[in-house]
Amino acid sequence: MKKRIYIAGPMTGHADLNFPAFHAAAAELRALGHEAINPAEINPALDAVWADCMRADLAHLATCHGIHLLPGWENSRGASLEHHIAQALDYEITLASGALHPTALASAAATTKPAFVTVPATTLPNGVAVPSFQVGRYLCAEGVDGIATVSADAAPWVKINYAEAAKACAAAGGKLITELQWLAIAHDIAGQDINWTGGKVGAGAVFQGLHLGNVDEAQPGEFISDDANERRWHQLSNGERVFDFAGNAYSWVFDDVQGDELGLIAKPFAEDSPSITTAPFPSMKNGMGWRPRAGSDGSGNALVRGGFWNDGDYAGVFRLNYDWPDHRYDVVGFRCTK
Repeated sequence: MKKRIYIAGPMTGHADLNFPAFHAAAAELRALGHEAINPAEINPALDAVWADCMRADLAHLATCHGIHLLPGWENSRGASLEHHIAQALDYEITLASGALHPTALASAAATTKPAFVTVPATTLPNGVAVPSFQVGRYLCAEGVDGIATVSADAAPWVKINYAEAAKACAAAGGKLITELQWLAIAHDIAGQDINWTGGKVGAGAVFQGLHLGNVDEAQPGEFISDDANERRWHQLSNGERVFDFAGNAYSWVFDDVQGDELGLIAKPFAEDSPSITTAPFPSMKNGMGWRPRAGSDGSGNALVRGGFWNDGDYAGVFRLNYDWPDHRYDVVGFRCTK
């Protein structure tokens, strides 16, 4: 029986926007007697705006009976959205050769992944080199006997003060993430097309995680928001993913830029402090989140970064604030490194 089938797959970051794969799939479906709806034909311009393309593509998707997934669809924001809609509409799902079936994807997601991911060596825009290190894939959860653990199915350990967070990391054989390490991750994230809402570096905003008030407390790593604007993961340049680097809950941070031996802020933010000068866009713009101005003095406080579940545009991978280190907040957790 002839069917109207929509082709979904990755484009951004691929040579010629992966159009050859779309055209090949369309030819195969048409050879089988189906009507193939090919996004590469709907929007043939290589410089088209992502959001405009999606509006046109989704209008065509709504008229189809099935969806045909290309390899790598699960790593594409647009194709993942199209699959979500097709699934909600009970479309038949077919796969191009090499494409991952959604049920296999769900099974893979349920499989325990390494708790720590490797962050590549990074040189910050001000020339400071940050060596490679490992960081928790998720915010830390509370384990047995006050030892920090990293798990997708556990809620972040909040209501913990700065010193307690550092102690929990040490008990687990790690250390509290430092300011320079945080900046290294933030800059790596900002340099990847996949982490921008517009599909290219500088287009739209860096995803800000859970930040729109759709939940009322910090969520486990496996929680997925119904709002596509609240995507929680960011992908590093080596393909590894970290969760909640923006939104959900703040992280206490050891200040190795303007801090003392305990990692607490010891002086005002200097005009050239990498903490406030190295983000690619101004405060509150393009998903950067809020950060203080030069001269702001939080001496005696501890840095917190990332934002929380109801932070709005204050949340972001470059979000920077400071709070009393001896206080326990229900929106502040922590992240360990090795």
